[in-house]
Amino acid sequence: MSKRLDYNQIAPTGVKALGGVYGYIMQSNLPPALVDLVYLRISQINNCAYCLDSHTRDLLKKGVKIEKLAPVQAWREAGNLFDERERAALAWAETVTRVAETNVPDEAYQAARAVFGERELVDLTIAVGLMNAYNRIAISFRNTPQAVLGQ
Repeated sequence: MSKRLDYNQIAPTGVKALGGVYGYIMQSNLPPALVDLVYLRISQINNCAYCLDSHTRDLLKKGVKIEKLAPVQAWREAGNLFDERERAALAWAETVTRVAETNVPDEAYQAARAVFGERELVDLTIAVGLMNAYNRIAISFRNTPQAVLGQ
């Protein structure tokens, strides 16, 4: 797979705008490891190798154990490996990412609201939208994962 074009160089203002949203999420009250866990799950759903590589590395740097990262795709079957907020965030991320299929049902909203405050849920939803945008850009332009580059 070869990179199609360098979107960072071609549209730096657009990429910077996305970076501003990323900065907003990182200063929110959502724990950074929770956000990265959600980013990892969304990237699994979208099959984004670049983002899978990036967020796995980020989570490992934050001290999340590989034993927790390996079953992220099957988090529902992972027992209590994921806490209540993580399970709610992963469920919300899945239903919002698959919005065309799910239409984000009332039950999913109510389950997320039972765990997250209003602002947290809005911020989490912004994070979900951002990662879906990043996935689509990285996949469309064939951004190469660090692992492929040997880094």
